Amino acid sequence: MFDVTIIGAGVIGCAIARELSRYKLNACVVEKSADVASSTSKANSGIVHAGHDAKPGSLKSKLNIKGNPMFDELSKELDFPFIRNGSMVLCFDEKDIEQLVAIKERGHKNGVEDIRLLTGEQVRELEPNVSQGVAAALYIPSGGIVCPYEMTVALAENAYHNGVEFRFETEVKKIIKNQESFLIKTNFEDIETKVVINAAGLFADDINNMVSSRKITIVPRKGEYCLLDKAVGALVKSTLFQLPTKMGKGVLVTPTADGNLLIGPNAIDLEDKNDVTTTQQGMEEIISRAGLTLDRVPTNQIITAFAGLRAHSVEDDFIIGEAEDVKNFINVAGIESPGLTSAPAIGKMVEEIVVNILNPEKNENFNPVRKGIPKFREMSNEERNELIAQNPSYGKIVCRCETVTEGEIIDAIRRPLGARTLDGIKRRTRAGMGRCQSGFCGTKIVEILAKELKVDPTSITKFGGSSRILIGKNKEV
Repeated sequence: MFDVTIIGAGVIGCAIARELSRYKLNACVVEKSADVASSTSKANSGIVHAGHDAKPGSLKSKLNIKGNPMFDELSKELDFPFIRNGSMVLCFDEKDIEQLVAIKERGHKNGVEDIRLLTGEQVRELEPNVSQGVAAALYIPSGGIVCPYEMTVALAENAYHNGVEFRFETEVKKIIKNQESFLIKTNFEDIETKVVINAAGLFADDINNMVSSRKITIVPRKGEYCLLDKAVGALVKSTLFQLPTKMGKGVLVTPTADGNLLIGPNAIDLEDKNDVTTTQQGMEEIISRAGLTLDRVPTNQIITAFAGLRAHSVEDDFIIGEAEDVKNFINVAGIESPGLTSAPAIGKMVEEIVVNILNPEKNENFNPVRKGIPKFREMSNEERNELIAQNPSYGKIVCRCETVTEGEIIDAIRRPLGARTLDGIKRRTRAGMGRCQSGFCGTKIVEILAKELKVDPTSITKFGGSSRILIGKNKEV
């Protein structure tokens, strides 16, 4: 029997797993996909919000404010990309400046102290490529950017190193509440556990509603994005928001932690929790609205488009805590923006709840440090030569766009919780994320995966399940 079972291996589930690995607990994470960070955690803006936007007193506000300053130390401990680049909220009409002032006051109530009101001229001094139509802005230096999937992988690897088990491609079908435990029925096995933590993202309502009479509803809110080449990654330095609407923080323009430029998202409420299609209408909307922010949107540098789904709760706030009518069942639901920013603080909050329930001993062997895969593209020539001398596979470039070596790909496969799919390699190394979008390196990565996993190349998938890349040898087909 497990002490704790976490349902969901997104950034929230993995952050919770890492915090619980500080204790002598028999803990497990179950995930229906083939890897961590396979849903919302891989397809979002990657923004570490300052905390000025959320409603004062809400969980979103409290956990955003606690989570933001945790990123400096956490990114160093776990070795994932994080940059505190600052953010701006832009307005395009002087009559809307009063709305900026209201946001500034809300930010102060939330505990964000350093918020500055800038004129349009001051904005363009800091960001020369901003549109002449910008009338004023709020500048918040504590905003940042992070690589969300690398962060999730880092949290998961550290949790695993400290004793947490992970079960992938394991979908929860039913949960039965017994007197002192839960029986979780999955597509593979039955799992008995004392405590259940529901961090199932878009499907957190389904999991809650299996056991609780206090039903919750999660609405999938789709956001579409355009990703631009690194050639224009320095077009802006700060994360540039527009005045928010009731549907969210609007279309933003931001550099990414990996050096690209990102624009988006729009916001469309759906019924289908698996609809991550992009549309021509959505792309046109994003580009048009980004044109308010930028003097010129370099559409010729767009290398891909993607969509993510936010887990919007009808309560319009995070739902975190033990279900009122189900003892030892802990919901962590409705985690939309600023969920990524709040993840470290959510992990701490849930840790406290579990400790109060189980009163576990501390894990004196807990190690907070995790070292990531060496990034050949970021090394000096001297460092590269030294690494190649130790391991010649680092001298073979597989992904030319992102300068990813065979050594990095092999490392990504052989690590604990190592990659088993093309997307798993992509999120750990960036191989396939450049201008050609796997056109050059895809076949080589399939070959390396098959060799390392000792399987037939036709069994290699893009993201698990039935997403096979190859169907057979051409002579046979």
